Amino acid sequence: MQLTYLWRHGRMANLDDPVRFTELVQMRKLFDRDPRMVVLSDKIAAKAAAADLLGAEWTVPTLWQGDVLPPASPLSEPAMLKARHGCNQYRAIRTAPTRKEWAGLRKLADKWTAQPYGFWLDEWCYRDVPRGLLAEKMIGGDTLPVDYKIYVFGGVATHVQVHQDRAGDHRWILHDRDYRQLVPSNAEGPKRPRSLNAMLEAAETLARGFSFARVDFYELDRTPLFGEFCFYPGSGLDPFAADWVDEELGRLWLGSL
Repeated sequence: MQLTYLWRHGRMANLDDPVRFTELVQMRKLFDRDPRMVVLSDKIAAKAAAADLLGAEWTVPTLWQGDVLPPASPLSEPAMLKARHGCNQYRAIRTAPTRKEWAGLRKLADKWTAQPYGFWLDEWCYRDVPRGLLAEKMIGGDTLPVDYKIYVFGGVATHVQVHQDRAGDHRWILHDRDYRQLVPSNAEGPKRPRSLNAMLEAAETLARGFSFARVDFYELDRTPLFGEFCFYPGSGLDPFAADWVDEELGRLWLGSL
C-alpha cells in the first residue's frame, strides 16, 4: 500500500497520524469493516436502497440482471452493461450487437466476474459483493452523461466533483456545495445542474450514518438520477489538483469521526 501511495503521490502516507483525505482512504481500506459498505457497493443492492429512501423515480431502470450473459442478447434498446461488484467495468451498447459483438461482450463479462474486485488495491468492501452483471437503460444520448460525485462528511454534503467525458478525454472539476469552482480554477465545465439542491439533499439522506461517503448522480432533463456509492474515491491514489484540497477534505473527514 505504501509503495503504491508513493508511486502516485511522491511521498509515503502518514498512517500513524493521517491528516490528508488520501491517507484516510488508506486507513479505511486497512481497518474499516463496516458491513453496510459491502451492501452499498453492490450496484443492484445500492439501487434498491436508493429507491427505498428516495423513490423509484431516482433510479435508472434496470433492463436485465444475472450472473452470466445469455447466448443471445436480451436487450431491445440501448443499454449500459455493468459488473455489479466492481468499478470501471462497463460497456455502452448503443445499437443491437451482432452475434460476433455479443460473443465479445460475453467474454469480457466473464473476465469481470471471474474474480472479486478490488483485491490488488486492498479495497475490502468489494470482496463479498456477489459477482454478477446488470444492464441499465442508456441515458445521455451519444455521450456518457456528466457525473456529479457528491462528497458527504458526517451527513453533510460539502463538495461536488464533476466528471466529464469518462470514455474519452476524462477530466474533472471540484466545486464546493454552492457550485463555486475550486480546482482546476481555470477549467471550463458544465453549468450548475438545475437539480443540484435535490442531489445534495439526496446525498445527505443516503450517506447518513457514515463519517464519509461519496454519492454519485446524473441529471437527465433537469431530473436527478442516482448513480452509485463510493467509499474509496480513486482508491486514495488519484492526486487532487492542489495539496490544500487533500488537506481540507481530510479535516472534514477527521471532524466527522
